[in-house]
Amino acid sequence: MRAVFATDLSEASRAAFRSRTCLHCLDAIGVSEVHLFTVVPDNVSGSLPGMDAASDASEALEPQRETFEAAGFDVETHVARGAPYRRINGLAERLPADLTVVGSRGQSPLRNRLIGDTVRNVARTSVVPLLVERIDDGSDTAADADATLTQEHLFREILYVTDFSDNAERAFEFLPRLRRAADRVTLLHVLERERTDRGESFAVARERLAERAADLDRRMDVETDIAVRSGEAVEGILAEERRIDPTLTLLGARGTSRLRRLLLGNVSESVIARGTSNVLLVPPASVPPR
Repeated sequence: MRAVFATDLSEASRAAFRSRTCLHCLDAIGVSEVHLFTVVPDNVSGSLPGMDAASDASEALEPQRETFEAAGFDVETHVARGAPYRRINGLAERLPADLTVVGSRGQSPLRNRLIGDTVRNVARTSVVPLLVERIDDGSDTAADADATLTQEHLFREILYVTDFSDNAERAFEFLPRLRRAADRVTLLHVLERERTDRGESFAVARERLAERAADLDRRMDVETDIAVRSGEAVEGILAEERRIDPTLTLLGARGTSRLRRLLLGNVSESVIARGTSNVLLVPPASVPPR
């Protein structure tokens, strides 16, 4: 597998690259080729005396390159100018990559800078699966030097969320790729009011989840569990995260709400912003090139 790792070169971003456990998880799911990528904003001038922004950024990527190479990965580094989300997704599409990895810091609105910017836009336009690694700043006043990954074992405990749509099924088909790194998968369906109004019941939802759990048991040889909650989707997902403390929450990137909106704007963005686990978004097969 080929992965694009997007970094803003901050210490918080570097935290995502220092964990040997994290790198072992990536190796376990078959990642062998890593493309380290950073974007120099257009408003950063490279014409100032003694300053070449692109060269400085390329040099700053070297410690991260050395970390990956020491762990046995083939590594290339890339520096570009422009809108970060366009450049990140553009590189992932050109390679093409099997996975894009970005870091996200903080859970409170004031610390959610990347949710309102790069992560949200990458997720909305990505044509490859996107892994959002949650980085813990430690406290509202902590320095970047104190940043660590919230969950080092990226794929050990997985919460798979499904609304039984085609997009959720595509995310389900991604699960077997994680089998060498996963110990347990919990399958969750949130029974919203509009679904009960159409006659869906807890019994039907549990039966459908049980069928998928049995399929995973055959294909992945992992422990599985199922859960059905009622109420609003985001609150149901966050409640299940609190109950089982997964290392990864897996969702399809789009859903089937009444308005046919992006699941990202409806659910996924809230899960990334308010949740406690890493998030893996799998886009639908029909996503057009960006």
